[in-house]
Amino acid sequence: MVAFLGMGLLGTNFVKAMLKKGVEVQVWNRTPGKAGALAGEGAKAFEQAADAVRNADVIHVTLKDDASVNDVLNLAQGGFKPGAIIVDHTTTSVEGSIERTNLWKERGYTYLHAPVFMGPVNALESTGFMLVSGDQQLISKLEPQLSAMTGRLINYGEQPGKAAGMKLVGNLFLVSFTAGIADSLSLASALNIPSSDVGELFDIWNPAMILQARLKKVAGGKYDNPSWELSMARKDTQLFMDTASKAGKGFIAVPAIAKKMDQLIAEGHGNDDWTVLGKDSRM
Repeated sequence: MVAFLGMGLLGTNFVKAMLKKGVEVQVWNRTPGKAGALAGEGAKAFEQAADAVRNADVIHVTLKDDASVNDVLNLAQGGFKPGAIIVDHTTTSVEGSIERTNLWKERGYTYLHAPVFMGPVNALESTGFMLVSGDQQLISKLEPQLSAMTGRLINYGEQPGKAAGMKLVGNLFLVSFTAGIADSLSLASALNIPSSDVGELFDIWNPAMILQARLKKVAGGKYDNPSWELSMARKDTQLFMDTASKAGKGFIAVPAIAKKMDQLIAEGHGNDDWTVLGKDSRM
């Protein structure tokens, strides 16, 4: 028996996929209608969280944040079966993940944080990526079930909270990446270049191909053999901003990058490789 708490877009499609595979699932959501909508597809919907988890060996959670996970698990605790395992797919803080691992162990239950790089379509199709870390015996025990939910299960070892941290790192990149796309499209618009032409450029010249090399360059800490000097990159950055400003367009990320460039140039890094932008991010 499996329970699922949190019937947002991700949780709903996780449940639909489980039902298609013949898994018996009990569901709950703060808004009862979202859980009730799954009853027609074979799930057992409950109005109380404690009732939804009763007799469940594994309890999956997909909620908003640390506070909501804590609140809902406390609501449900009265129905926990002895030895029940909680698998939390919510994106949370590292500290929260570690605290819950320890707290629920003290209460006689097992908590595993398993955040995902998956959208609703991935959850329905059982594709994407799920991250785990912590008790390796527990992960081995759950691996068949968790692997069935996703395209790839990535195990980051015994350190509790490591999966939570890797999820945050990945999400930060997605946010920054999207801001970069938005700024590129703003500049293209200022230049009367259609977005389809931008897409064609990135199809031919794929920036993703240089991601690993650029990561190593930034993390490596050696910026004295430039392929593009910071001062030249700053010159181009000003061209971006001037062009956009004349067309009445704005940027999300570029002004902050220009400010950082100016700081580094003032510190004497103008002739260094432009990846010196990341020097303060190194461990």
